[in-house]
Amino acid sequence: MATSSIVGIGDVERRELLGTGVRAALSTGVLLAAYFLMPVNLRHRSGSIVRDVGVMARLGVAAAIFVAVLLFEIRSITKARHPMLRAGVAMAVVIPLFLVFFAWIYLNMSNSDPHTFNVGMSRVTALYFTVTVFSTVGFGDITPHSDLARLVTTVQMIADLAVIAIVVRVIFGVAGRTADERNSAGPGATAAAVDPPPSA
Repeated sequence: MATSSIVGIGDVERRELLGTGVRAALSTGVLLAAYFLMPVNLRHRSGSIVRDVGVMARLGVAAAIFVAVLLFEIRSITKARHPMLRAGVAMAVVIPLFLVFFAWIYLNMSNSDPHTFNVGMSRVTALYFTVTVFSTVGFGDITPHSDLARLVTTVQMIADLAVIAIVVRVIFGVAGRTADERNSAGPGATAAAVDPPPSA
């Protein structure tokens, strides 16, 4: 099988590179499909306190799931045959998951109260707004109008910085350390990571 030598990864078979690309694309596709299929709150007239508590609860659940997925991905990187390739797949899971969670929260907020933002949110609009905030583009065509919407958008802006500055660094840092440890341990370390010896 043909191999390629990639700086920071080493010799990799082309089918492994293709497999990594396919896994990354599938991961992102599954997350986007889940976003477009997830149920959304029906519009209701409950008090603003009930709505606010519901939004904060969703934010808390989303944060807990995000941390759990991040920890799972980091663990998977340490066991992967090619940690840097696995880090690429992890990025294709972690970043879209982060964006989908915030888009879903904005969508539910807008659906519960149409005056939360200056426009009504569809699934595409909520995802678009989330990505513009994440990328710091901020076209200004969608703006939060309620204090709660401003608060959640502020939380996303702070979380964006954490994802870019810390999460990405942690993922590739773990991949780099794992690859360095394997290289210093010798060629048998990679095989042991992929196929651990049977327990007695």
